[in-house]
Amino acid sequence: MNIGIVMYQTSFTKGQELVAQRMTRELIRQGHKAFLISGPFHDNKLVEKYSEIKRSVDGYMIWGDSEFQTPIIRVDGYVSSWPPRRIMFRDFVSVLRKLVDNLKLDVIISHSTLWNGPEDITKFITWNRMLKEQGLGEREVIYAHMPHYQPPDPNLYSILERTYRVAWNTTVFPHIFGTAKLILCTTPIEVSQMLSMGARKEQCLLYPGGIDEHIFQKYLSNNPERFLERHSIPSNAKIITYLGTVEERKNPLAVVRIARLLRKFKDTHFVVAGYPSNQDRAVKMEAEGLKNLSYIGAVSEEEKVALIKVSFINILLSHMEALGLTQLEFMYGGVPIITSATGGQKWLVRNGIDGIHVGGPNDLNGAAEAIKSLVSNPELRDRLGKNAESRAKEFTLSKITSTLSSCLESQLQK
Repeated sequence: MNIGIVMYQTSFTKGQELVAQRMTRELIRQGHKAFLISGPFHDNKLVEKYSEIKRSVDGYMIWGDSEFQTPIIRVDGYVSSWPPRRIMFRDFVSVLRKLVDNLKLDVIISHSTLWNGPEDITKFITWNRMLKEQGLGEREVIYAHMPHYQPPDPNLYSILERTYRVAWNTTVFPHIFGTAKLILCTTPIEVSQMLSMGARKEQCLLYPGGIDEHIFQKYLSNNPERFLERHSIPSNAKIITYLGTVEERKNPLAVVRIARLLRKFKDTHFVVAGYPSNQDRAVKMEAEGLKNLSYIGAVSEEEKVALIKVSFINILLSHMEALGLTQLEFMYGGVPIITSATGGQKWLVRNGIDGIHVGGPNDLNGAAEAIKSLVSNPELRDRLGKNAESRAKEFTLSKITSTLSSCLESQLQK
C-alpha cells in the first residue's frame, strides 16, 4: 500500500508526534510505501527550509532522506491564535488532491484533534467518494484517524479551552466517524470515549503507541556504566527515574519533591531526564542542593536505553496521559512503574501487577511509600518488573502495525 501519515508537526519528544513518526517507519519496514506528512514546524519551531515550502507550486516539499528515517513531506502551515499554539495547514484539501494523485496514496491516516487536518481530510475523502460514485474516480482512498483523545476535564483546562474542545468534539468527530474506516485508539478507555461520541464498535482498533524494539536491539549490548559516569550518577544506588518532557502536564516537579522527602533514605538516587519545557526552571530551583537527585536534561536514544537498563523504578505523576509511551519502554526493559494512574496509565500499568498506582498526581507521600516498599522488597520489584516486561511485549510496534496493515488491506479489498 501507499500510505500517508498526517501529523501537524514533527518532534523528538512529544508523544503524538513520535507515534506518527514510528508508525511511518514501521509501515516502511513491513514493505509499504509510507510518507510522513507534516507542517513546517519541528518542536514548535519553523524548519530551516520553510521558504522553499512556501515557494512550492504544489504546496508541499518532499525530503527522501530525513532525520526521522522516513520520507517526509512538509506542507505549509501556521500557528493559530485559537486554539492557542495549535498548528494548522494552509489549503490542505488542494494539497491532498495533489498528494493522492502524485503519490497514488491508497490510505491516509491522520493524528490528533483540535486542528484542521482531520477536518480537511474528511472533506477530501467525502468528495473523492462522490466522484467515484459518479464514475469520475478510479478508486476509493481509505481513511483512518488516531485521535490521541484527551477529555475536556475542568481540572485540567480553563473554561475557554474546554468550550473549544467540546465544540470541536461535537462538530468534527461526527464527520470523522462517518468518513473514517478505522479509529485507532491507544487504550480501551479511549475506545469507550469514542463510542460515547458516536463511533461504531467495529471501527475502533487498539493501537497503543508501540515499542520500537529495533532501538532496544541496537543499543541493548552497550555498557550503561559509561552513561552513569558521564552524568555522575552513583552506580551502587537504586535509580528512580523520571524521563519525559520537563513540563507541567507531566509533573516532574513532584518527582523532585519526592526526592526531597526521601533525601535520607539510603541506597536510592533520583534521575530526572528530558527536554526542558515550562517546568524546567521550577525543577532546577527545587532540585538545587539535593544530593540524591541528578537533573541531566535531554538524552539520546542510546542514552535512553542505558537509562532504562540501570533504572530500578520508573515514576510518572502526570496530570494527564493518553497512554505513556515512555512507561511502555521502561516496562519493555523490565522496570516497574509508579504512576498517578491518570488517563490511559490506569489501563497500561496494572496496579500491583506491573507497578503501583498512587492517589493521583499530588500524592507525594503515597509515591514515597511506594518507592520505599519496592526498594525494601527487591523480590516484589522483580516480580512487577517481569510482569511489566511481559505486558509490554504484547505492544511492540511490529505487532500492532502488522494488525493495522491487515485491517487496512481488508478495507481496500472491500
